[in-house]
Amino acid sequence: MIFEFKNYQENSIVKLKREIDELLDADGNKVCIFKAPTGSGKTLMMAEFLKRLIDSRIDGKKFSFVWIAVNKLHDQSRNNLRKYYDQNGVGIKCSYFEDLDDRRISENEILFLNWASINKKDNLYVRANERDNNLTSIIARTKDEGRMIFLVIDESHHTANSEKSRELIQDIGPKITIEVSATPQLNNVNRIVEVELKDVKDEEMIKKEIVINPGFEHYIIDKKKSDKSADELVLESALKKRIELRKKLEAEDSGVNPLLLIQLPDAMQGVSDKKDEIIALLKKFGYTTENGRLAIYLSDKDNKINLANIEKNENEVEIMIFKQAISLGWDCPRATILVLFRQWHEENITFSIQTLGRIMRMPEQKHYTDQDLNVGYVFTSLQDINVAEDLSRDYITTFTGFRIKNYKNIDLLSYHSKRFREETRLSSDFTPLFIEAGKKLKLKEKFSFKHSILKTSLIASGRIVDADKEAKSIERKGTLDIPKNEVELQNAFDMFARNNLAPFEPEQRSISRIKSSIYSFFEASRDEDEWPKIQAAVLAEENHQIMIDTINLAKELYQEEVGKGKNEIVKNEEPWNVPKVINYTLSFAKKDYKKSVIQPYYTKKSGIGTVNLSEEDSDLEVDFIEYLEKTKTVEWWFKNGTKDGSYFAVPHIEHGIEKPFYVDFIVMQKGRIGLFDTKGGLTAETAKSRAEGLAKYIVEQNKKGKRLYGGIVLKEKNSWRYNDELKYEYNPNDLKVWKFLNLAN
Repeated sequence: MIFEFKNYQENSIVKLKREIDELLDADGNKVCIFKAPTGSGKTLMMAEFLKRLIDSRIDGKKFSFVWIAVNKLHDQSRNNLRKYYDQNGVGIKCSYFEDLDDRRISENEILFLNWASINKKDNLYVRANERDNNLTSIIARTKDEGRMIFLVIDESHHTANSEKSRELIQDIGPKITIEVSATPQLNNVNRIVEVELKDVKDEEMIKKEIVINPGFEHYIIDKKKSDKSADELVLESALKKRIELRKKLEAEDSGVNPLLLIQLPDAMQGVSDKKDEIIALLKKFGYTTENGRLAIYLSDKDNKINLANIEKNENEVEIMIFKQAISLGWDCPRATILVLFRQWHEENITFSIQTLGRIMRMPEQKHYTDQDLNVGYVFTSLQDINVAEDLSRDYITTFTGFRIKNYKNIDLLSYHSKRFREETRLSSDFTPLFIEAGKKLKLKEKFSFKHSILKTSLIASGRIVDADKEAKSIERKGTLDIPKNEVELQNAFDMFARNNLAPFEPEQRSISRIKSSIYSFFEASRDEDEWPKIQAAVLAEENHQIMIDTINLAKELYQEEVGKGKNEIVKNEEPWNVPKVINYTLSFAKKDYKKSVIQPYYTKKSGIGTVNLSEEDSDLEVDFIEYLEKTKTVEWWFKNGTKDGSYFAVPHIEHGIEKPFYVDFIVMQKGRIGLFDTKGGLTAETAKSRAEGLAKYIVEQNKKGKRLYGGIVLKEKNSWRYNDELKYEYNPNDLKVWKFLNLAN
């Protein structure tokens, strides 16, 4: 099984391997931080990194591993790594303390431990005993056998800096310590490998943002009729949102059943249990454990109900009640709504990335056309919320702008960039192209499974008479030819694939892609032990050249395909309209603009905290907005975004490459729509390709019945002028072809 890593995952694994290899050659024990956001696949990246660390080492270094985690996370990590290694045929053993042979950690074996089992002197795995079977002795025996200890601390921010933890790490004495966390506590670190939150979002692994109590500012409560508590209002709103999201997923032909999580406050003596109140309330809406729509995940055994396969996307459970115990490590990507009730003892809560991490993942590892499905939702009765530093000001959404109610669809044709894979390695697109190449070159007809047996030739009775004398060949009585066994076949086959990768990087993933493509061409199943037969046939002299020719043709087809994808932009499937809702993070501030089609209007701020922030709308953009605000003919204006299909873009050619051009402003007037991009000085000089792309788009769309106009707009001597020529020129001393923009009449 070949796992398709995302670009950021592959890059991080490669970088982590490079950094660790350098630290292995340095003197002393070293620490590396692996910082990766929740939902980025930290465990999977670590699993593949450890696999590559031990693969084909030529320096003779040997390793034994210790993996420590909090709560029951070590169980989850062990199960995930063991499954990954089993599926990929990797010889890394995943063990608990009692699984160890001969009271030591074997080569390429990972010992999984829970912090609670080793962080006190009288713990079972730490204290001295008659059999000398404790962690200290096990580590000593392992080191005595010449292996380096490699320590992985999972979710290190919970443990790694406590005094007892530092003592334990010192006792273990690992050559390398990797602290894995979304929020590491940096201390005495030699290297840092960081996965950027933006990259994880861009690769569609996690949601774009998290929205808190959406639309509550417009909620009107009739005090005469309503006897709902704040908690009831919150829960009812969350239930409605879940049903709405389910319908939206069905419209996208997705079978995902979105899960709503309800986190209970801590119980207090003398106060009725919130759990009973919530269960009774849910029953009114038709959610019970008996009908399978409600699951409960609490600490006592009697309170774990309907949890089997709950992480499956199509599972019938719609709501799960839990307490804080699952905030770390629990993984259910279909969870998309979180309900938090007021704590008995406090009126606010600090959101942690670990709590919100439960609703950040994308269930199908992709973003949907409907942007509402790319968002996580929090409904809460808390009066205030503190956002922990680990969350980033650019992730939590606290402000919302809504499209005005009297908006009428404008249905513009819009474009966006097609995503593509890097050209330096082979993606899953290679396999069908290899099969195509094989058919073109008639590989099956020319390939023979009746070949000479592949042998390893050994010297028989060789002798060197003069060790100082150079000899072209060693004197020998003969050779001993031994048929290659399966291990030798596999190694030779791996090397064959690697040697035929150029011009692609000889990364493990690309090597595996060539091998799996060959297996796929011959429809080989590993279960039937067909791989060794194919490996031997490929390596046989009779078949060597035709296989190399097929691989080379497949690579040429692949390069053509990747090159096309790199430059390609595509039309949006649906006509473009102003988004109904735009969510804003703490990095935005409200501005009082009456004619913005999104109300209220928010502008991006740059800086840290809330003091001395500068507005990211340029001075020219602000001037243009103020001009639009004053004019009578403008019904509304929209300040466009600069990414993905949710914002408006036209095609243009820049340096021979087709790209989307996100025009700054869409302006609605009576009977026509203006498309304007503000430029000045140097930006006006370099706007040629975008200006001509926009002009061409306007001409083409007007032929189809649209009433569009506009172009590059600038301010000159207090006049606004725009250029809509198909051949754009900008000469600050000669603006004759630039039309005056008069929106007053």
